[in-house]
Amino acid sequence: MQNKRLKTLDRSKSHLWIVGGGIAGMAAAAFAIRDAKVPAEHIHILEELNVSGGSMDGGHNPLNPNQAWVTRGGRMLTDETYLCTWDLFSSIPSLENPDISVREECREFNEQIKTNAQARLIDSNHIVAEAQKLGLSTLNRAQMLRLLALKEDRIGSRRIDEFFDDTFFQSNFWRMWRTTFAFQKWHSAAELRRYFLRFIQELPRIHTLAGVKRTKYNQYDSMIHPLQRWLVEQGVDVRFGSYVTDADFVEDAQTKERKATQLYVNIPEGTEQIQLGEHDLALFTLGSITADSRYGDKFDVPELIRDRQDHGWRLWETLAQKAPDFGRPMTFYGNIDEHKWKSFTLTMHDDVLLKRIIDYTGNEPGTGALMTWFESGWHLSVVVPAQPHFADLPEGKFTLWGYGFEIDHIGDYIKKPMSEATGQEILIELIHQLGFDDILDHVLAHTDITTVMMPYASALFACRKAGDRPLVIPENAVNFAFLGQFVELEDDVVFTVEYSVRCAMIAIYQLLGVEREIPEIYNGLLDPKVGLNALEAVFH
Repeated sequence: MQNKRLKTLDRSKSHLWIVGGGIAGMAAAAFAIRDAKVPAEHIHILEELNVSGGSMDGGHNPLNPNQAWVTRGGRMLTDETYLCTWDLFSSIPSLENPDISVREECREFNEQIKTNAQARLIDSNHIVAEAQKLGLSTLNRAQMLRLLALKEDRIGSRRIDEFFDDTFFQSNFWRMWRTTFAFQKWHSAAELRRYFLRFIQELPRIHTLAGVKRTKYNQYDSMIHPLQRWLVEQGVDVRFGSYVTDADFVEDAQTKERKATQLYVNIPEGTEQIQLGEHDLALFTLGSITADSRYGDKFDVPELIRDRQDHGWRLWETLAQKAPDFGRPMTFYGNIDEHKWKSFTLTMHDDVLLKRIIDYTGNEPGTGALMTWFESGWHLSVVVPAQPHFADLPEGKFTLWGYGFEIDHIGDYIKKPMSEATGQEILIELIHQLGFDDILDHVLAHTDITTVMMPYASALFACRKAGDRPLVIPENAVNFAFLGQFVELEDDVVFTVEYSVRCAMIAIYQLLGVEREIPEIYNGLLDPKVGLNALEAVFH
């Protein structure tokens, strides 16, 4: 894509102050070193937590660190759409073999472990449905075409269910699309349209998820850990326990150029102010889908936080008051009940459950992608990844991850909402949904379960209108940019690693005048073969 370069700063004198140590901030640091040739020791990452990666986590259960592992969510990748991500990780040595990149490791892994789900949808009688039959009516197809034909300014802040009738939401297509990409029918129709365009190549294989690519281990071990190690080796200054509470901006009365001039930072020792020099940049990560996450284990229930206790949203709230084009964060955090999730990770201390799942589905670990019980009260889905899914998982232990999509509904076997269920109760519900009642007692005795309540997990799909998300580089900004899942990138889709990496690339390339093209956003409709395959699929 065309790279709009702004007035070039002196990169040798520039200091980059990156607010937030998630994948967007880390990617910005990497691009600044690799492509803008900024001295690594001039790059400073301010991160509130004691670990990098933000929402891309994976590790020990903080409540039971010796016996249980956890990821709050999973990441699915594709070759076609994650072009900026692959560009970044082609330069980062992998976790275990410094002679190959993360990108090369991922490619080799997916050549060995190919996704081809055989049990994508399962009904209430434990029968695997014929998921390849998408079940779309002529009216449903017309409704999809109507949405695709509209421009976003015409769609505005309307919901998905304003464009489709009830039969669409009972189709196999919707059952798979919603759980693959985490859509609810009250989410943004504009975002669904973007997903249709961005992932149209996946439509013919949505029942097998054969286009999905995964990392060797979880997202932290395979992507964040190697990237963090590389940044530190280059000399990047990573400051944990530091979070920015406010920033000052000035506008030139004649040129209208806007500059960030000062950061206000809370640090373990107290507070400090950071003055930005003539050639310095400030990059602000906005919002967080894992803010106020709370963990539970086998016998307790994680709390649902409603009053924004941590600082994942506060900085954006503060900055938004300084200029009308800095976005409207309340659009996204304002309705917790529409966006909360509860996920769970099983740590199995033997292979009894794992072997039964393999026999039941016909999929070895890592090849099955999502399994969804589409008639279950909690609308449960699980993924059995390739084992081990954690780099430090001891031999003889295994993990799987799952989540509920209707956590305020009553379970089929546990007669309470999933939001009120303990880890053990969720495990009991899952075993009954699988129809494995005969091994229930054994599984309960040999499995630890970690649950996570996330108030804002799908907040990035909130119905929005123009201006709710700020531009990566606001108009007339010369030394600051916004990063993360809550900025506006035309045509790209949120809830992807690619979105965060792309916005970081745009910020660094434009602010620092990098003369290198940014990869185009993939559009499968430009390929006649992709379009034809998608058309055949919706008529199947």
